[in-house]
Amino acid sequence: MKKQWILGLILFISPSLWALSNLEQAFVKKMVKEHGFKKAYIEKYLKKAVYKQNIIDAITRPAEKTKEWFEYRPIFITQRRAKQGYQFWRKNKKTFDKAEQQFGIPAEIIAAIIGVETRYGRFTGGYRVLDALSTIGFHYKKRGAFFQSELAQFFILCREEGLDPTVPTGSYAGAMGMPQFISSSFRNLAHDFDKDGKRDIWNNNQDVIGSVANYFHHHHWHPGEAVAIPLKIKKLTSKISQTGRKTKKPDVRLKELKVLGIKTPTELTDIELATIIKLEQKKHSDYWLGLHNFYVITRYNHSNLYAMAVFQLSQKIRKLMDNDQV
Repeated sequence: MKKQWILGLILFISPSLWALSNLEQAFVKKMVKEHGFKKAYIEKYLKKAVYKQNIIDAITRPAEKTKEWFEYRPIFITQRRAKQGYQFWRKNKKTFDKAEQQFGIPAEIIAAIIGVETRYGRFTGGYRVLDALSTIGFHYKKRGAFFQSELAQFFILCREEGLDPTVPTGSYAGAMGMPQFISSSFRNLAHDFDKDGKRDIWNNNQDVIGSVANYFHHHHWHPGEAVAIPLKIKKLTSKISQTGRKTKKPDVRLKELKVLGIKTPTELTDIELATIIKLEQKKHSDYWLGLHNFYVITRYNHSNLYAMAVFQLSQKIRKLMDNDQV
């Protein structure tokens, strides 16, 4: 730990004293060859990047992988967060209405995403994106390739948006702004919803709401369809208990689930595709039927726990919206 602290201090005080690693040199060459950057530009900012051990610590133990549902749910599904979501919706109702009309995404789903991600802008992350992406990209082999790709996207993003790469801040994984977009998502899906010529997902609520709506639209949200439905399973079979731990695209027909003795909702047809979601409580397991729109939520974060938290928070926000007296 002392060695890593000294490394970070050296880089912070005098980055020019530190030679780039072989991985970093290969990255520089790729950025020059494939994206037309000047060699000196990429080298300059890689030398300004600071290694952060706490980023490595955080990415090795995300809450979605270390907690069960009964531990995870209370973090996000609270009346306070639902009330904050309702207030955010009320303050930006015209923008939510416009987003729902243009993209077909329910206001409560958009609000829930922003609430789970950053509690409506209250916690957008204090890490420099440059530090986060370079730390993981060059010092965490398991995810290195992906985060080097995101670092490349970040440099391109900064060039396109006229940003100094040392300025943008975000999460330990380099996710930015109120909706926590990674660099590739920012470039491809962030939306200038108020048409002022900028895509500001840190401070512009219109752009934030429009960007989240555009994200879900891109991943083929089905307007008017259900997200997930609770199941009552009388007898736990091995086939049922072994499903649902990993997110996957719904690929089981309801008629096949009926064969396992699972009673499916009457409003859904036998050819409807679904997947079984298993959620661990303290003394038992809950089972849900995950439909297409549940899968779409997992495109934001691949965890079933995350998607269910968004869905259930959206339900609480929807109740408050329905009781609104405006």
